[in-house]
Amino acid sequence: MKNGRSVNVRANLRPAFVGRGAGSLLEIDAWIQSEIKAISPLVERLMRLIEGSHCITGEESAVELALREALNNAVVHGNRPDARKLVHVRCRCKVGEGISLVVSDQGQGFDPSAVPDPLSVDNLEAEHGRGIHLMRLAMDEVSFGQRGAEVHMFKGPANDVRAS
Repeated sequence: MKNGRSVNVRANLRPAFVGRGAGSLLEIDAWIQSEIKAISPLVERLMRLIEGSHCITGEESAVELALREALNNAVVHGNRPDARKLVHVRCRCKVGEGISLVVSDQGQGFDPSAVPDPLSVDNLEAEHGRGIHLMRLAMDEVSFGQRGAEVHMFKGPANDVRAS
């Protein structure tokens, strides 16, 4: 762990690799308890697998930022740090096609269209409210399902930006 600290967090992580070379596919299902301290260990493990898959070479930092924001939102806003609840991450990464991520929580959901614009003058000093904006900047596509309790994100391979 970073800073020489060990965090006792267990994530249920199931990676599956299919094929080799240009057609290789990485699929990951992961669950964590809804605790802030569980986010970084999961992100670090996922990013090692994603980097090793080479499906988004050059875009790893953007994907990591969006993943951290989505997990933080799921824990803090979705499940309201209730360690009895889980956050689920599904990842599908294919060389030449990019990566899709789905982060789900067990909360009540929310209306994404009701989230205030973090760039408006009234919200510039707010302590919260930038996560969705950062996810949209980092990824090519961001959408919500399950009444806002699920975020779907896609990042294409470098130099293959899709219209949002």
